[in-house]
Amino acid sequence: MKKIFLLAGFALLTSCATVQNSNKQPFSWEGANMYFLLTDRFKNGDQTNDLNFGRTEKAAVLRGFEGGDLRGIIQKIDDNYFSDLGINAIWMTPIVEQIHGATDEGTGKTYGFHGYWTKDWTALDPNFGTKQDLKELVEKAHAKGIRVVLDAVINHTGPVTPIDSVYPNSWVRTSPQCTYNSYQNTTACTLVANLPDVLTESDAEAQLPQMLVEKWKKEGRYDAEMKSLNNFFARTGYPKAPKYYIMKWLADYVETFGIDGYRVDTVKHTNEDVWKDFQKVCQEAFDIYKRDNPTKVLDNNLFFTVGEVYGYGISQKQDYNFSDRKVNYYQNGFKSLINFDFKGDANKSYEELFSNYSKLLHGDLNGKTVMNYLTSHDDGSPFDKDRTRTFEAATKLLLTPGISQVYYGDETARDLTIEGASGDATLRSNMNWNDVQNNAETKKLLVHYQKLGKFRADHPAVGAGVHQMVSSSPYWFIRTFNTDKVLIGLDLNTGTKEVSVTGIFENGTKLRDAYSGKTIKVENGKAIINTEFSLVLFEQI
Repeated sequence: MKKIFLLAGFALLTSCATVQNSNKQPFSWEGANMYFLLTDRFKNGDQTNDLNFGRTEKAAVLRGFEGGDLRGIIQKIDDNYFSDLGINAIWMTPIVEQIHGATDEGTGKTYGFHGYWTKDWTALDPNFGTKQDLKELVEKAHAKGIRVVLDAVINHTGPVTPIDSVYPNSWVRTSPQCTYNSYQNTTACTLVANLPDVLTESDAEAQLPQMLVEKWKKEGRYDAEMKSLNNFFARTGYPKAPKYYIMKWLADYVETFGIDGYRVDTVKHTNEDVWKDFQKVCQEAFDIYKRDNPTKVLDNNLFFTVGEVYGYGISQKQDYNFSDRKVNYYQNGFKSLINFDFKGDANKSYEELFSNYSKLLHGDLNGKTVMNYLTSHDDGSPFDKDRTRTFEAATKLLLTPGISQVYYGDETARDLTIEGASGDATLRSNMNWNDVQNNAETKKLLVHYQKLGKFRADHPAVGAGVHQMVSSSPYWFIRTFNTDKVLIGLDLNTGTKEVSVTGIFENGTKLRDAYSGKTIKVENGKAIINTEFSLVLFEQI
């Protein structure tokens, strides 16, 4: 079994007033149900912050700021939108201050609405909100048992524009452009033209960029920022190299607000030792936050990091192959990696998919995990781009071993084919809240996600447990993780369904089907239930 130390948090969790029954299971990152959203595209909760820094140039379709912000996310936390989906972790795109101007990478004039074009790591972009908003968001999420995962970009700054100067050459390179045919040509280069690459391989000390000095002085926070930087470097002993400045700035959000984890961008484009140091810096910040805020500690989990090693899949186990070199990112700071295999594997049968993932996660990847996704913000070939297999997608995503990543709008069949939008912009349309309110089919799909999601959140066995088939036809299986055990049936007949549970549940055991809400009692070694659905989610009560 993985991460036995997670049980240490059980005593703390069960003492909380929010616990409803003695069967409440402690949270496990291996079984997390994570919601990934583009901050700018989810919900506009504060229209007064929609325009900043003179960003008035007309952008290409879906390539400008649309108004989504932290306030919008807070409103949906308050509305229990995430809780009703069984979401226990929210990952949002970067919210730090973006370049002020627009640029064209060949897909039309674009602003940094997505958050990956940093200008200043120490400030939030006012289009997204304020640090007070972030504080409120984290506190409200935590109050509902939802972890908050921010997005870390250390590999590059934002592009250079007429109003956004380049960082000094002691900080970044502007050439050559990556060719991706070797380790060197993937790490020591710019991802694309005009995207300055931070010299993360260097330990050479660099002065703070003059543009940040001037900016901070103008904003009246230069002295405070310098004091904080000096304290960090004195405490850690790290050289004043660009990567350590950035690590410190990102870790400040952990130490100040209690952020639970980071999704790390463009991992394979930076030497792997950077990420080991980054996890160490963040863990120290997390420990400081917990020490200073003992009443706000959720559990004993370590700081969570999940890496975007573009092209990595679970079939590669722990190694990523650059062709001339293999790298194990799990040994360099990561608990989890995004699983690019899953969208293809989802075309396999349930049993082939589930049993293979369980074998890998409890074998070669034991103690680590992967984050499965079917749709994302930069994958132009998702599993179901036309949204014709939405219920199947939900069932496979939410019942496959590993972390499930629900991309905003998966649960509402948000349109991914927007006319006039080029490149990845079509994947980043505004959340379809109108459909949630008015479209009957959308509501049916949302309910399906809610039932599966809540079951997953209640039972870490679904994502973190060992899979075992009980019957192939009809298809039943169990998952077990520590004291948690669930029995699931898929593609069943509607009406009466029965399955032998000898050796699984004793006679007299009460079971509840979380999908229909009906309860039964095990008799004569069998679980028998009559529902209108072809899916059963049995939990012990």
